[in-house]
Amino acid sequence: QVQLVESGGGLVQAGGSLRLSCAASGSIVSINSMGWYRQAPGKQRELVAQITSRGSTNYVDSVKGRFTISRDNAKNTVSLQMNSLKPEDTAVYYCNANIVANFDLFRPHDYWGQGTQVTVSS
Repeated sequence: QVQLVESGGGLVQAGGSLRLSCAASGSIVSINSMGWYRQAPGKQRELVAQITSRGSTNYVDSVKGRFTISRDNAKNTVSLQMNSLKPEDTAVYYCNANIVANFDLFRPHDYWGQGTQVTVSS
């Protein structure tokens, strides 16, 4: 079993900040990429930010310069610092991790958190 548990999120005014965190636990051998996706009502889920095991990052254009993704490999955690939030950032945010588990050493699998709501008021 592998679990991703998210924390953070909530309601904030435009221009404010929030920090999302996600912890992976269970039968983990190694974690490749970790990232955050979001899904707004009526829209498809999109990748917001991703970080590799070596620390390389990429962001969707709409959050560049405002959001920062980081990870702690020792703790199997990933965080998303969100600054200068805009109403269009409102969505459910999902943590994602590509994990090799001890019950399937030959193939990594994608795991998802339960989602956390971020609402930015104008």
